[in-house]
Amino acid sequence: MTRVWQWNRPVTVREVLEDLQQERSIAYTTVMTVMDNLHQKGWVRREVDGRAYRYTAVSTRAAYAAALMNEGWAQSDNPAAALVAFFGMMSQDQREALNDAIRIVQRDNPLPAPPPEEGGEGTGARER
Repeated sequence: MTRVWQWNRPVTVREVLEDLQQERSIAYTTVMTVMDNLHQKGWVRREVDGRAYRYTAVSTRAAYAAALMNEGWAQSDNPAAALVAFFGMMSQDQREALNDAIRIVQRDNPLPAPPPEEGGEGTGARER
């Protein structure tokens, strides 16, 4: 998946193979099997291009990472404790990224204003 995300375009098994072979010896059939497995799992889609397939990522790397985190969190019987443990593992840079993300989400999806309290201003409660 890393190669597919890096290129951000449809890729063939041959292209992935040639790129991987710069780092290590690997067989064409191994790469083909992995790409087919990724397709079967729904992580990539493929289109016929001549006698080969071109594979494209179904989602971004960030969306994939988010889905993994959500899946892990959903597996917990105590989501709050899982979040506390997860946040406790974060580096300072990761915490800053989390704070930035929270600010973005809050800016783009502000919480609705709470309903007015009973007996609050405008009801005559303070005017007595």
